[in-house]
Amino acid sequence: MDEHYQPETIERRVQQQWQETNAFRVREDPGRETYYCLSMFPYPSGKLHMGHVRNYTIGDVVSRYQRMKGRNVLQPMGWDAFGLPAENAAMQNRVPPARWTRENIRYMRGQLQQLGFAYDWSREFATCDPDYYRWEQWLFTRLYRRGLAYKKTATVNWDPIDQTVLANEQVVDGKGWRSGAPVERREIPQWFLRITGYAEELLSALDDMPGWPEQVRAMQRNWIGRSEGVELEFPVEGRDETLTVYTTRPDTLFGVTYMGLAPEHPLARELAAGDPDMAEFIAECGRAGVAEAAVATMEKRGLDTGLRAVHPLTGDTIPIWVANFVLMEYGSGAIMAVPGHDQRDWEFATRYGLPVRPVIGGSDGSVPDMDAGAMVDKGVLINSGEYDGMTSEEAFDAIAARLEREGRGRRQVNFRLRDWGVSRQRYWGAPIPMINCPACGTVPVPDSDLPVELPEDVEFEGAGSPLKRMPEWYRCTCPECGGAAERETDTFDTFMESSWYFARFACADSETAMLDGRARYWLPVDQYIGGIEHAILHLLYARFYHKVLRDEGLLDSDEPFTNLLTQGMVLKDGAKMSKSKGNTVDPQALVERYGADTVRLFTMFAAPPDQSLEWSDSGVEGAYRFLRRLWALARGHILRGGAAGLDAGVLTDEQKATRRKVHETIRKASDDIGRRFTFNTAIAAVMELLNTLYKAVDDDSPAGRAVMQEGLETAVLLLAPIVPHVAEEIWQALGHEQPVIDATWPAADESALVQDRLLLVVQVNGKVRGQIEVTPEASREVLEQAALDEPNVRRFIDGKTVRKVIVVPGRLINVVAS
Repeated sequence: MDEHYQPETIERRVQQQWQETNAFRVREDPGRETYYCLSMFPYPSGKLHMGHVRNYTIGDVVSRYQRMKGRNVLQPMGWDAFGLPAENAAMQNRVPPARWTRENIRYMRGQLQQLGFAYDWSREFATCDPDYYRWEQWLFTRLYRRGLAYKKTATVNWDPIDQTVLANEQVVDGKGWRSGAPVERREIPQWFLRITGYAEELLSALDDMPGWPEQVRAMQRNWIGRSEGVELEFPVEGRDETLTVYTTRPDTLFGVTYMGLAPEHPLARELAAGDPDMAEFIAECGRAGVAEAAVATMEKRGLDTGLRAVHPLTGDTIPIWVANFVLMEYGSGAIMAVPGHDQRDWEFATRYGLPVRPVIGGSDGSVPDMDAGAMVDKGVLINSGEYDGMTSEEAFDAIAARLEREGRGRRQVNFRLRDWGVSRQRYWGAPIPMINCPACGTVPVPDSDLPVELPEDVEFEGAGSPLKRMPEWYRCTCPECGGAAERETDTFDTFMESSWYFARFACADSETAMLDGRARYWLPVDQYIGGIEHAILHLLYARFYHKVLRDEGLLDSDEPFTNLLTQGMVLKDGAKMSKSKGNTVDPQALVERYGADTVRLFTMFAAPPDQSLEWSDSGVEGAYRFLRRLWALARGHILRGGAAGLDAGVLTDEQKATRRKVHETIRKASDDIGRRFTFNTAIAAVMELLNTLYKAVDDDSPAGRAVMQEGLETAVLLLAPIVPHVAEEIWQALGHEQPVIDATWPAADESALVQDRLLLVVQVNGKVRGQIEVTPEASREVLEQAALDEPNVRRFIDGKTVRKVIVVPGRLINVVAS
């Protein structure tokens, strides 16, 4: 061994060994237990940040540990390569997105390899590879034929500058997140996947996913939003039509004082054609976004249509208003407004002087104060005719039954979840494999013509997708009639690619199928790791996609990820690291200065993985010092020559105590890493072990050196998943030919954990007054008498009456005297 710890030399040498031996290339082996560990793959933005390093180090520690436990471990890596940032970079740097993306991949791959992550690089792919998105296109055509993919006109957030649809999350204060232009509501044809067809299964399965954090499951439950209610109809007075509404509170039906229509509702559009004021109001609404959260907080505005609806039970007429807070995408685009018991409805009614009628009171007979706001709680019905005195629950059933009996409504289960809009008016994405034919309509691209490849040598000129300016690409022949037709120029939402990549890793080289039998061998993923910000969209879409693949006959499992770990953020000075705050730390510079093992050790030691990690320069220095200490201890031991085999029967008490610490550490670290994922406490235990070994360094007896050999080997094995380079170097120096990555995780020797003598603290009235040494099997009576006979204890109880003696086994004895 070199005199000093030199991480750069060590890590380069060890990584070369791994590369030459294909150390992490894995193959299917039916005779072995599998373990599939996956960290969410990165977007190739250019450089790794500390969040990446933490995420991937967690996954690597888990993978390496499971390998040492004898399992056949798959840990792959790839690239979530499509997305808007590449288009932005293309416009800024006048570089095609494909070239920018692949250059970033090349650099970031090198960074990951430098950090020593045990990936099977033979399975690597980028989602912008045609060989990958070909199968996504293939599946889409299958879903289209099954009715799970469809096209419809939808109201969307439209950025007039970027000329693209924006997700609700990309609308900030009513403006596009990138262009800053005021967002408009537009109705345009969009492709959707019918995720609502799986809503019930997606929801109910959450109860059978104990390996997921409850917080994530709760977020998905709320997003799916199952509700039981009543769909009912309000006839429009003087017209041969009805307004269909859905309510979860039929108990408030007698409190309806107006109806609300979305600005896009067909009735509102019809009225606007002959009413300039209505047309202008609808146009104003169109200049606002359609994000549900934004609509909930915006100023409530509306316009009376002059039409009236007929109450289905009382026959009263109710004014119909067009209101900016009613969304066409939720329900039928019409609501029954109960301002007495819905705060949003109350705000609107108060602004426009509409009646507010309380129909729910307290269980004590109290009537709510309607001047203070809506009473949203359930209670007892008032002002509701024959239903007065019923509880809300009783009235729900009674009113629903009457509406069904009279043919004016029906019970219904609804979901807040909406179908997944998968088309984007952008260039850098997978082309949607559909053809628009004037004669045949919409026609899927035949399997033999897949993939529909995205042209990569493009130039960005102005806003919008360049595909729309490439007739040589979008003009084609209809596969059904042979006539002139055009390709779909929209591309897939990038969540499409990230919703099934985990399955493709199992058979990344398959040229004849989207997935083959190897996917059944590896899936589901045993451990998935990523940020909680993906709790809803990515994780929900991946669950949906997995069930679709199952129903297509490609998989035989119901869920993609058995266990989910959501790691905490990396903070500096109490704030999340970001370029805008100027508080980022470059992992590349840290690796070059301290080595990859130090960076890995610090990120695992600074905090439990599910909690935020506060950056500390001194913490990094401390991790580096610890590795130098480990190196020095191992080197000193090796320089003194080989150690004989361990004979536990000849150990002194001090040597037994040292060996007991070794096996206590094995037991603790195994539980911390294997079950609890508290890598920080496992590392702390090894640090304590190292302190114990340093105290025994002067014991040069054959037995002492054997204990030291076992202690060092144990420390190296326990640290190997966390600091694999220095562990490999020391392991070989300790005399092992087999690489440490192929070594077996140590098991605690129960006989070494047995103590011949126990040292117990003795207290008198809660204060330490002495110690006694006893055998582990000593009875309670023997312990009590030994405590009372201890000389210093006798001094403190002399002349007093012993009231009782409290024995805490293995720890202490407390004598209560007065």
